[in-house]
Amino acid sequence: MCTQIDAIIPNGGVAVAQPEYLRIAADLRRRISSGEFGPGDQLPTLPALCGEYRVSETTIRNALGLLRNEGVIESRARAGTRVRPRPPVHRMAADRYRAKPGAKATPYTRDQGIGWSEYRLDKRFEKVHADAELAALFECEPGERLLARHFVFYDNDQPTQMSTSYVRWADVAGTPVADPINEPWPGGTRAQMASLGMNVTRITESFTAAMPTELEAATLRVGAGVPVLRYTRRHIADTGRIVEVAHPIVRRGDTTVVDFVIDLDD
Repeated sequence: MCTQIDAIIPNGGVAVAQPEYLRIAADLRRRISSGEFGPGDQLPTLPALCGEYRVSETTIRNALGLLRNEGVIESRARAGTRVRPRPPVHRMAADRYRAKPGAKATPYTRDQGIGWSEYRLDKRFEKVHADAELAALFECEPGERLLARHFVFYDNDQPTQMSTSYVRWADVAGTPVADPINEPWPGGTRAQMASLGMNVTRITESFTAAMPTELEAATLRVGAGVPVLRYTRRHIADTGRIVEVAHPIVRRGDTTVVDFVIDLDD
């Protein structure tokens, strides 16, 4: 049976009963943050935790389940419960789309701070028709033929980003851009468009945050309680024509920092 404790509220507030498993989860989280249990360390066994906290096995399981959903710990058969290594924080710089022509790099490799040999990309291409949402993003008619490019980005062996990037089929049909064998493409999408004679002069991005879908959590190997950052990106040519839409790009939100630079006139 789950024990409850009273939370103390300052300024004469009313005490609120709190499930015991929340207190235990908070204490284990504190012990992990303090370094008592470091990345990769095994937590005490279930019976040991029951004895230490003087609660039932169900209460301990509920506390561990909460931490598991947050991505703090992971459990494996016959390996016990361990503190999950936390990926490093990566900053998405405001100028990440600026690159030297022909350089073996992309905005993703610059965000991650990795070299070309450390970069791996899973990809799947398919032809689709623009629905109402994509038509609005492309500023085209619904039903226009598009090439959907589904990507999972790896920093060494760790998946850290996933996206679906759409380009107009009329622009890429019969070109190297339509062949997944050419991915990853040095310079990324901007370089691809340049190879087609399209000069991208503007990129727009819009961001939202949410809890991950089941697919996102499984693909990025994050707990169901770890938020993700989703954003939509558009590459716009100097003619004003939208030549690519990535919708959405998904990254784990707890290790991503987006930097903006705003220059103001005097």
